[in-house]
Amino acid sequence: MCAEGWPVLQTKGSTYTVIFALITCVICSAIICIAAVSLKTRIADNRLLDKQKKVLVVTGLMEEGEAITPDEVTNRFESNIVARVIDLDTGEYVPEDEIDPNVFDQQSELSDPTLSREAPANPAQVSRLPKHAQVYHVLDGETVAKIVLPVEGKGLWSTLYGFLVLENDTNTIGGITFYKHGETPGLGGEVDNPKWKAKWEGRKAYDDSGAPAISVVKGYVGPAEEDPYKVDALSGATITSNGVSFLMTLWLGEDGFGPYLEKFRAEHGGTEAG
Repeated sequence: MCAEGWPVLQTKGSTYTVIFALITCVICSAIICIAAVSLKTRIADNRLLDKQKKVLVVTGLMEEGEAITPDEVTNRFESNIVARVIDLDTGEYVPEDEIDPNVFDQQSELSDPTLSREAPANPAQVSRLPKHAQVYHVLDGETVAKIVLPVEGKGLWSTLYGFLVLENDTNTIGGITFYKHGETPGLGGEVDNPKWKAKWEGRKAYDDSGAPAISVVKGYVGPAEEDPYKVDALSGATITSNGVSFLMTLWLGEDGFGPYLEKFRAEHGGTEAG
């Protein structure tokens, strides 16, 4: 006991160590929780801004690496693009009063068994499909000039996440980007090389029968007019190249955006795939 009658906490031994560690953990946990709650809105805003940038870049409405303010990003996006949420099974649009497309998170649905389902066996190695998916309409006045579709699938080391752009005929490819992956730099990592991505423009997603046909292949590939369904494989990255082909087949098919694209053609007077 000290002179004032209070017990003295020994600064040596296991008791002191445990108490000190416990107090430190409680304080650190409290700080982290407070920060997470206070920054929640900012984190959500940054995620939305990042998504808007990716869509602007793949549609050609923003240069890759272009330095513009967040307000300019939002203004450019809202002036040219409309986000919609669809029912992936039926292809129908989901009313905005049911799901706000500006805050919808497709990846979150995959972790909820009530909002996703087991995917049929597929070489893209996608294990689950969401009930809802997000698409983007690029506007030219009142007309939908392009459609942006989110795509994903396994490469060699990672899941590739990207966007595929289709012209309003729902068949001609207007652009592609893979914005998140963990493939080998200089090999599979070339999926985000602007020169390789440019090779996709003008090629066709579907063949004359309406089946998904675009694929990444080894060997000589001519221009889009000569080889509409083929894209040069990535040098030294066969598995990543195959992965891109597989994910295209999945997301352009009946288990992906096939039902939606069919309804879009019917509603907007687009030509049949092929």
